[in-house]
Amino acid sequence: MPTPVPMSATLAADAVLARRQRAGQRILPMASGEIGLPVLPELAARLAGAVRRTAYGPVTGSPELRSAAAGYWTRRGLATAPEQVVAGPGSKALLFALQLAIGGDVVVPVPGWVSYAAQTRLAGGSPLPVPVAPGRGGVPDPELLREAVVRARAAGRDPRAVVVTVPDNPTGTVAPAETVRHLGSVARELDLVIVSDEIYHDLVHDPASPPVSPARYAPERTVITSGLTKNLAVGGWRTGVARLPDGEPGRALHTALASVASQIWSSPPAPVQEAAAYALAEPPEVVARVEASRRLHATVARAVAARLTAADAVLAPVVATCYLYPDFEPRRDRLAALGVTGGESAAQWLLDRHGVGVLPARAFGEPGDPLRLRVATSRLYGTTDDERQAALDAADPLRLPWIDDALDHVGTAFAHLTAGI
Repeated sequence: MPTPVPMSATLAADAVLARRQRAGQRILPMASGEIGLPVLPELAARLAGAVRRTAYGPVTGSPELRSAAAGYWTRRGLATAPEQVVAGPGSKALLFALQLAIGGDVVVPVPGWVSYAAQTRLAGGSPLPVPVAPGRGGVPDPELLREAVVRARAAGRDPRAVVVTVPDNPTGTVAPAETVRHLGSVARELDLVIVSDEIYHDLVHDPASPPVSPARYAPERTVITSGLTKNLAVGGWRTGVARLPDGEPGRALHTALASVASQIWSSPPAPVQEAAAYALAEPPEVVARVEASRRLHATVARAVAARLTAADAVLAPVVATCYLYPDFEPRRDRLAALGVTGGESAAQWLLDRHGVGVLPARAFGEPGDPLRLRVATSRLYGTTDDERQAALDAADPLRLPWIDDALDHVGTAFAHLTAGI
C-alpha cells in the first residue's frame, strides 16, 4: 500500500479560500507563503527569450545555472564550485529527492514547514520531531536532538539527517549563530547530515544581520537548498538549487541525488534554468528588486504584528520573512466562550466570521491543538500587478488605501477574536 499523506496544508487552505472567494465571500488570504509581487521585467524577458530551449540538458542543471548558483553562495562566504550544485524543479522537489538519496529517518523541527514530515514518510522513513527553543525557529534544540536520536537508535530506528530552516517558516524568526554552531557539533557527534532549507535567506529584514548557515560550522555534512520562489516571487516557475558538501561524502551524495533526479524529473525546465542563471548572478536590477521586496515584507509584517499584539497575542520579534506565529494561549478562557478551544477552531472562526485565512499550529507539527496560528502577510500587497508594483515602489506602502484597508481588516478580525465578540 502507498504511504498515506495528507494534502499540503498550505495548498489545501488556498483551495478552500479560492472556493469561498468564488462564492462571493470577502477573503483575506494569509494562509500560504505565496509571494504576491509582479515578476521583474528583465527576468521575464530572459524566460521568454529561452522559450525555444526544449532539450532536456544535464540532469544536475546547465553549466550556466550551476556556475551562477556557485557564485551566489560564494558571495555569501561559502566557497562553492559548480560541481557541488544540483538544480531541480523547485527546492521542494530537491528536499524530497535528498530524503530519498540519504535514506533513513529524519529529525524535523517542531514547529516546522508542513511538508518535511510528509516527505520523510513518502521516502520510506519516519519523522523524528524535536522541539525548537522559543525565538530560535527552524533549528531543533540541539540538546533535545541528541537525546531524541540516541533514544531512537537504541529503539532500533535509523535517523540519518536533520532538516532545518534558516530563516524559519512558520515563525519568521532566525536561529542565532550559537544555536547553529551547537547544531553542527551535535550533528557531527551523531553523524547526521544537515539539510538546511535556506529559501528565505535573502528575506532577513536587516541585511546587516544575515542568517548563519550550518554550512559554516559543519561544512562537511551540510546540504543547502534554495531557489527563486521567495526572494523573486516566481513560485510557479519551479526552480531550485542545492549546494552539496565538498569532499568524498559530498560527492557520494551528489551521485545519489543525481541518480534520484534522473528517475524523477530528468532535468530542470530549460527556459527556467536560463532565467534562474541570470537571477543567481545577481545583476543590479535583481539586487534592487530583492532589496525592495525585503523592505516591503518587513514593513507590512511589522504592521500586522502590531495589530496582533494589540489583540493580546504573544509574538516573537519580527526579523525575517513574511510570517508571524502569534500565540493566544493567554486568552484561552475568553476564547472558549466563542467555542474556540485551539488553533484549528480559531482559524475556522476567523475564516467564517471575517474571511481571514490562516493556518493552525497543528499544521506545522505541534502536538495537540495549541492556540497558535501561522499568519502570512505576503498577499496583502494588492490584487493586481499595478497595485503590487505600487506597493514595491512606495516610500510608505502602509499609506496605500488597499494595504491600509487590509491592515484594518486584520486588526478588526483579531480584536474581535480575543475580545470574544
